[in-house]
Amino acid sequence: SGAQQSATVANPVAGASPDLLPHFQLEPEDVYIVKNKVVTLACRATPATQIYFKCNGEWVHQGDHVTQRSTDRGTGLPVMEVRIEVTRQQVEKIFGLEEYWCQCVAWSSSGTTKSQKAFVRIAYLRKNFEQEPTAREVSIEQGIVLPCRPPEGIPPAEVEWLRNEELVDPALDANVYVTPEHSLVLRQARLADTANYTCVAKNIVARRRSASAAIIVYVNGGWSTWTQWSGCSTSCGRGWQKRSRTCTNPTPLNGGAFCEGQNMQKTACTTLCPVDGAWSEWSKWSVCGAECTHWRSRECSEPAPRNGGQECHGPELDTRNCTSELCSHATPGAEDVALYVGLVAVAVCLVLLLLVGVLVYCRKKGGLDADVADSSILTAGFQPVSIKPSKADNPSLLTIQPDLSTTTMTYQGSLCPRQDGPAKLQLPNGHLLSPLGAGRHTLHHSSPAAEGADFVARLSTQSYFRSLPRGTTNMAYGTFNFLGGRLMIPNTGISLLIPPDAIPRGKIYEVYLTLHKQEEVRLPLAGCQTLLSPIVSCGPPGVLLTRPAILAMGHCVEASAENWSIRLKKQSCEGTWEDVLQLGAEPCTELYYCQLEAQACYIFTEQLGRFALVGESLSMAASKRLKLVLFAPAACPSLEYNIRVYCLSDTQDVLKEVIQLEKQLGGQLIGAPRVLHFKDSYHNLRLSIHDMPSSLWKSKLLASYQEIPFYHIWSGLQPFLHCTFTLERLSPSTCELACKIWVWQVEGDGQSFTVNFNIAKDMRFSDWLVPDSEVGPPALVGPSAFKIPFLIRQKIISSLDPPGTRGADWRTLAQKLNLDSHLSFFASKPSPTAMILNLWEARHFPNGNLSQLAAAVAEVGKQDSALFSEAEC
Repeated sequence: SGAQQSATVANPVAGASPDLLPHFQLEPEDVYIVKNKVVTLACRATPATQIYFKCNGEWVHQGDHVTQRSTDRGTGLPVMEVRIEVTRQQVEKIFGLEEYWCQCVAWSSSGTTKSQKAFVRIAYLRKNFEQEPTAREVSIEQGIVLPCRPPEGIPPAEVEWLRNEELVDPALDANVYVTPEHSLVLRQARLADTANYTCVAKNIVARRRSASAAIIVYVNGGWSTWTQWSGCSTSCGRGWQKRSRTCTNPTPLNGGAFCEGQNMQKTACTTLCPVDGAWSEWSKWSVCGAECTHWRSRECSEPAPRNGGQECHGPELDTRNCTSELCSHATPGAEDVALYVGLVAVAVCLVLLLLVGVLVYCRKKGGLDADVADSSILTAGFQPVSIKPSKADNPSLLTIQPDLSTTTMTYQGSLCPRQDGPAKLQLPNGHLLSPLGAGRHTLHHSSPAAEGADFVARLSTQSYFRSLPRGTTNMAYGTFNFLGGRLMIPNTGISLLIPPDAIPRGKIYEVYLTLHKQEEVRLPLAGCQTLLSPIVSCGPPGVLLTRPAILAMGHCVEASAENWSIRLKKQSCEGTWEDVLQLGAEPCTELYYCQLEAQACYIFTEQLGRFALVGESLSMAASKRLKLVLFAPAACPSLEYNIRVYCLSDTQDVLKEVIQLEKQLGGQLIGAPRVLHFKDSYHNLRLSIHDMPSSLWKSKLLASYQEIPFYHIWSGLQPFLHCTFTLERLSPSTCELACKIWVWQVEGDGQSFTVNFNIAKDMRFSDWLVPDSEVGPPALVGPSAFKIPFLIRQKIISSLDPPGTRGADWRTLAQKLNLDSHLSFFASKPSPTAMILNLWEARHFPNGNLSQLAAAVAEVGKQDSALFSEAEC
C-alpha cells in the first residue's frame, strides 16, 4: 500500500514553523512472520520529542518500546528511533477479523505526524499443489502445455521449472516460455525435450516440489521414396522386377509408430525377344519399260525385324535389260503435253463447282436472326420473376413456395428451347419472357418447412443429430426440390446455394445449414496449422447431389502461395477429419472445389457434410487477420470502470457471437473495429493503455501491459480472447474518458485506438456495425432464391455451353467475369455455363448488379453475331 500521511497540530507553540513538524527518516515496512520467529518494526523521526507505535488502533505499551535518542549532525535537531517486536501470538489473536498492522506516531512541539501502516502477516506455504503437471506422449513438433498451480501461500509462491533436475530458463531457449498462470509451454516439441519435468514452488517459508511428469517426444516413421524399378530378371521372355523403400523418412523413435504398408513391391515383366528380318519372295518381273529395262522387288517382311533384331542384308530391288540392247530411247511428243493440260483443267473446274455448292448450302442452313446483334434483347430479359414473398410479420414461416399438392406456378413455352443449326444465342423477337410456344409446362415448388421445433424434432431421430448444436439460433433449414434454393445464417457470411437440378426431379430433400462453436467440435490441429474459417455443417450427410452446391463462408487468412498451404477439411461419418482438397493444387477429385477470395471462400461440393478451412504456414511472413473490438459498460454505478479489448478472427460469425455476449453483459461499443495482421512469428500479442488524464482517472493494473500468448491466438480455436483494463474514477462526477489503447505483436507492427466517449451516453446495439448484406429470410426456394430469371438462365446455358468460334462461348463469359482462373474446373462439368452462373449467384446475392451480368452476356452474343455477319458477306 502507498504511504498515507496526515498531520494533526496539537497545542502548537506560538509562531512555530510548519517545518518543525516531525518527519520520518525511517518508516515501518511490511513483514512476514516465519514459523514462530519474532519480527521487529522500527521507525525514526526528527525533530521528535516522543514516538510510539499503535497496532490495530491500540497503543503499544510503553515498556514494549526500545527507544534510542540522538541528534541530527546536519540540523542539530533531536532524532528519536523506536523499535518493537511482534510475535505470532499477537497476530493470531485477531486472525480472521482483519489484517494486523502497526503505525508509528511522532510528536514535536508543533504537532504530530503518522507514518505509513506496516502489515504483519504470518507466512506459510501449503504442501499440496492445486494442479500438478501430468505425463504425456507427444509427436515431434507438436505444442506442449504443462499446467502448474502452486500451493496456497503467503507471500504467494514463486514458480520455477526443472527439466531432469536442471533449471529451465526461457531466456536461453526461445522454444520455451512460462505463462502468467505458471504453465510451461513448449512451442514445438523436440527430441531433446524428452525428459522429466518438475514444477517447484517456493517462498520465504518453504520450497515444494510437484510430482515429476515424464514427457516423451516420439517420431512416427515415414516411408522414403521408392527406388527405381530394377531391370527385368530375364533378357528374353517373362520375368520379374522389384523396387523397395525404407522406413527412414523419418526413422521411428521413442515408441513412434512404424510405417504401415509394404517395403518392397514386385511385378511381372516381359522382355521381348529380338527377331531378325528375312526377305519375302521376289515379285514377278515388270513389263519392259521405255528405258529397255524391267524390275522386280522384295520386302524384308517374312518376318520383319523387331525388338532389336537385325535388318535383312542384300538389295530389295533388282533390275535388268529386257531387249538385249536393241531398244531405242524416244522423247514424249507435243500430243502428250496437250493431253495432260486438258486433264488438269477439267479437274480444276470440278473443284470450283463443288465449293460453290457447299457455300450455297451453308448459307441456307446457317441463317441467323437479325435481332441477335441487338444487346438490348439480353439486357431487357434480365428482369426478376414475379414471385410473391411470404409476409414479413409471420416469423414462423420461411419464404418457401406452396406445397406440390396444392399450388403450382405456370409458365408458357419450353423450359429448354431446342437449338436449330449451329447458330448461337437464337432469341425470339421482343422481350425474353414472352411466350415461346404453345406448350404448357409447370414449375413446382416445395412444401413450406415446419417450425423450428418440428424440424429439430425430426432431426433428433437421425444418428448424425448427436453432433449438431442444440437449438436453432445458428441454423437455417428448408425443404427443396429440383428448383433449388438457398439457406443463409444471418449476419455470419455463411450460406448454401442449391442450384437448379442439383436435386433429382421427383425427390424432395429437407436440408439444414448450421454453424458450430469451436468448443462443440473437436478439430485436431498439428504443428503450425491454424483454423481459418468457421466450422460449418450442411446436410443431411451422405446426400449426393447431381450438381455441386456452393457453400460460402468467411475466412481470416492473408493468402499467398509462398506463405500458406491451405486445405479444405471434411469430417467423415466416423468422426475423423480428412483433407479433401488442397487449394492451389490440381484437385484429386471432382467432388470438391474451392475458390478463395479476399475475405470469403466458395466451396463447390456434391456431397453435404461438415467443412472447415485449415491453413499451415510455410514462412514467418504468413499472417492472419484479427479484428480488434473495444467494449465498455453502458452505465457505471461505481468508481471502477472496465474496458474489454477483444482479439477476434476476422470473420462475421465471431463478431456476431461477441455482440450477443456483450448484449447480455450490458456493454457498449467504443469506436469502430480495427484489423490487425497477426504473423506466425511465435511472438505474443501485447496490449497497453496510455494518455489518460491523471487528474481524473488511474489504472489499477500492476504491469505496464497485458499479453495474450501466441498459440492461444494462432490456433483459432479460442474465439473470444480478450484483455480487460480496469480503471478507477477519482470522482463520481467524472463521465468523460479520453485515452489511447495500443495493440501490437512483439517485434511487429501495431494498432492504436484513440478512445474518447461519454460514459453516461446511451449507445444502442442497433448503432453497431452489423453487416447488412444478408438481411432477409434464412431460407428461399425456387426462383425467389436467384437473381437470374429461370428461363433466361436456361437460354444462356444452352447458347454458351457448346464451343464457339472466336471463343464466343462460356470461356469468354468467364473471362469477362474475372473467373478465367477456374476454366479447368468449369470444363470438367457437364454444363460449364451453369457453374459460372451458380458462382455469380453465390457471390452477388441479394445485392448483385444484374445489369453488369446482362452486359457481359450481351457482349458474348455480339462477338458471335459478328462472326456470322462476316460469313454472310
